[in-house]
Amino acid sequence: MTEEQKPIATAKSIINTGQYQTIVSSGKHAIITDEPAELDGTDTGMAPTELLLASLSACTAITLQMYIRRKMWVVKEIIVDLELFNILAGTLIKRKIDISGELTEDQKKRIHHVAEACPVHKILTGQVVIETFLD
Repeated sequence: MTEEQKPIATAKSIINTGQYQTIVSSGKHAIITDEPAELDGTDTGMAPTELLLASLSACTAITLQMYIRRKMWVVKEIIVDLELFNILAGTLIKRKIDISGELTEDQKKRIHHVAEACPVHKILTGQVVIETFLD
């Protein structure tokens, strides 16, 4: 990474001595993440893996909504439902998209293609490099 490059997104997490509740912030927004009680958390927010799925789900819905609006298709609601599984080969995410509206079979096929083009989908299925630095 060169010094001229600017990040496309940022996030910061702060956790203190209390259990696993974490404040995650990005710009002027903040959310709480936690672990469920069965993992000794206090269950006050989504677990990190749930937050990952929430990112993909929201990105998929927004990307589809942008495309559908541009095409002026008649759609009342988009529901993106995700499940995360550990499998022998690594990780599996099952995504079910339910669209309420008047779509042809060709439009539905196009929706499937557009869903796989959402930015978070591309990140998750592409090559990701994580560089870690300690202060």
